[in-house]
Amino acid sequence: MEWRRLKDNLASIGMHLAIYFANSIAFLMVMGLYLKSRPILASKSLTHLLFSKTWQPFRGEFGFYAFIVGTLEVTLISMVIAVPMCLLAAVFLSEYARSRMREYIRIVIDLMAGIPSVLYGLFGVIVIVPVVREIGRALGRSTTGYSLLSGGIILSIMVAPIIISVATEVFRTVPIEARETALALGITKWETVKHVVFRSSLHGVLSAIVLGFARAFGETIAVLMVVGNVVKVPESLFDPAYPLPALIANNYGEMMSIPLYDSALLLAALILLVVVGGFHLAAHLTLLRIERGS
Repeated sequence: MEWRRLKDNLASIGMHLAIYFANSIAFLMVMGLYLKSRPILASKSLTHLLFSKTWQPFRGEFGFYAFIVGTLEVTLISMVIAVPMCLLAAVFLSEYARSRMREYIRIVIDLMAGIPSVLYGLFGVIVIVPVVREIGRALGRSTTGYSLLSGGIILSIMVAPIIISVATEVFRTVPIEARETALALGITKWETVKHVVFRSSLHGVLSAIVLGFARAFGETIAVLMVVGNVVKVPESLFDPAYPLPALIANNYGEMMSIPLYDSALLLAALILLVVVGGFHLAAHLTLLRIERGS
């Protein structure tokens, strides 16, 4: 009996240590990036760095405003495109599709989730960029096709498997009795989906969107290949942009002899980490508030 209790205590201690270790990784990442960013923060105020539009490393000017705006805009475009499309696809798979069709479609979705991002980037260069260029010319806009819109489209394709898979599973967890009760009251199937399935699955749907947002916000290679990588604040969908992940991937390890350049790039990584973490925290608090109110 004592041996079994000892094993149980050891297992409990081991699990606690594993949890503490996993949580400490994020803390160590934040602290490491902050320590490496201190030289640039000591020379320039954080407000100046965040809101300055000037990026001239040779002159010691490191303004992140254009990169932050580019990151937020390309992510917002991708989510505006992806969220309605993915939620409707998830509704179809969970409520309307036959079981055999559902399985075939899920195989394709799982395959899409496993495709390397560089292949999505190549698809964007070969297909999406020319299409966006022609759309821009048809609208009277001079564009190469490497733009915010191209980045948003490729990101929406990349996050679609995540949102569809999670949302489909969430919808299927709604009890069949809830659907049957709603249908017995005489409302249509779509009204059942809208008023019963969606409301019962709100927590999971928000989680699916958060997961998609996190993937979109931190994506590097595919966006880097199609967004243009021009240091300027985009003024339209057809203008090029330069997101933070692309800045880090393109420049880290190069021109490190420039004073404060290394520190500036690591500050960009810290900003990226804090924004993604902050969004996750806000989403988690929102879910908790919804659960307590329900």
